[in-house]
Formats: sequence, C-alpha cells, structure tokens
Amino acid sequence: MMPGTTLDALLKRDRIIILASLAAMTLLAWAYLLSLGDTMAAGEKPMEAMDGMPGMPEAMLTPHAWSLGEALLVFAMWSVMMVGMMLPSAAPMILLYARVGRHAVSQGAPFAATGVFGSGYVAAWFVFSLAATIGQWLLERALLLTPMLDSASGLFSGILLLVAGLYQWTPLKHACLSKCRAPVAFIQSEGGFRREPWGAFRMGLRHGLYCVGCCWPLMALLFVGGVMNILWIAGLAIFVLAEKVVPGGRRLSRAAGAILVAVGSWLIVRSLF
Repeated sequence: MMPGTTLDALLKRDRIIILASLAAMTLLAWAYLLSLGDTMAAGEKPMEAMDGMPGMPEAMLTPHAWSLGEALLVFAMWSVMMVGMMLPSAAPMILLYARVGRHAVSQGAPFAATGVFGSGYVAAWFVFSLAATIGQWLLERALLLTPMLDSASGLFSGILLLVAGLYQWTPLKHACLSKCRAPVAFIQSEGGFRREPWGAFRMGLRHGLYCVGCCWPLMALLFVGGVMNILWIAGLAIFVLAEKVVPGGRRLSRAAGAILVAVGSWLIVRSLF
C-alpha cells in the first residue's frame, strides 16, 4: 500500500481511532479508581489495606501533615478521576474537531492534531484537580472528612448539597452548560477552530473551563458521598453526561437542583436542631 493510500485509510478511520483512544483512557482511569476503592474497602484498618496498593497515598487515609510526595499522589488521584468522569462527555466536541481537521487535510490546510485540542480540555480539569487537592487538605485539617474521605459532618454535607443545588439554577450554570451541550455554538462563539497547535490547545482549554464552570459544584459533592465511593463517583459521572447529551438537559439540571436543595436543607435543619 502506498504511503498516501495509507494516510487516506487512517483519516477515514479517525473517528474509530479517536473513540477507541477515549474509551481506553476512560477505562484505564476507572480501573485505577476501582483498585483504589477496593483497597480502601479491604478492611476496617485503612493503613493495612494501603500496604496492598503501592499507589495509595497515606494522606488519603489518616489526617496528618502531608509530604510533597503524598500531595502529588492525591493530585494524581483527582486528575485520574476527572479524566474518567469527564472525557466521555467531551467526546462529541473532540470528534467534531477531528472531523473538521479531516476536512482541512483534504483541502491541504491541516489543523493541529486532535490530541492537542483534547490535551487543552484535560488541562482545565487538571487545574480543578489542583484546587480539589488543596480543598481535601483543608478539609482534613478541619476534621471535616473521615479517614475514608467522606463527610464527617451532617452540617457540612448539607451546605455542600444546598450550594450545589442552588448553583444548578444560576445563569452562570446554564451559560456554561449551553457551551458544553452545543459544540457548534461554542465554535462559532470562538470564531472557529484554530489551526496552529497553541491556538488548538487554548481552545480546548477554554472548552474545558466551561465544563469546569458547569460541573464544579457537582464534583464538590464527592466530599459528601465519598471521594473513593465508586458508586457515588459513577452516579455523578452519569448525571454530568446526561446533562450534556440528553434532550431537555436544562430541565434535568433544574430538577436535580431542586432535589439537592431539599436534601441539603433537611440535613442542615437536622444538624442544627
């Protein structure tokens, strides 16, 4: 097969290649999270369970002063979690970029690689992961997290649920959600795709920041149900995906907000009285 023919064949299969790559990254992320979750659920003594999982940072298990290495491991845990939770919902935008890039190649004006755009999106969630790592450290210092990394306070849980629920009704939430739900509208608002690598990365980063703006209060609810509670993580990931791809996502968002406000208010009242 001639080199040109090989390139044409690969370009025709780019959708399959990209979908397979996104699926592989997502599955690897979930495999890592499952291994961490199994380790923490292995027994009543988390420190003993940690011995069976070399990648498990001690900072995730007992409140104490973190070392730099432990902080980096917690950051890595959050980063992997965000990849597993958010990449599926970014697939429509990434596939659209790949399709436009394929057309540009056929016209002799190629774009930067799809991976450059995708890296920008992931980078936005790495920034969130850094904030989540700092937040976890602060909450552990304040004794608001149990050794299993779920909320140790009904009042704290209620406040997080209430804030997340109210945010579901804000104009900012729906402005960000509209960018995530409509890739074409996002591209138009940005003046079209950028061909050069830095421009493609920056556009991916901006799209990722819109998704962070849409979902950060929901991600904060990981501190309520448990940072390593796999069912809780999966439930949040499915809801985030549904918000972005299911018809009537805005109504779904508001309905969920009303439920969160009700549950959060109940927990606050119960804790105070």
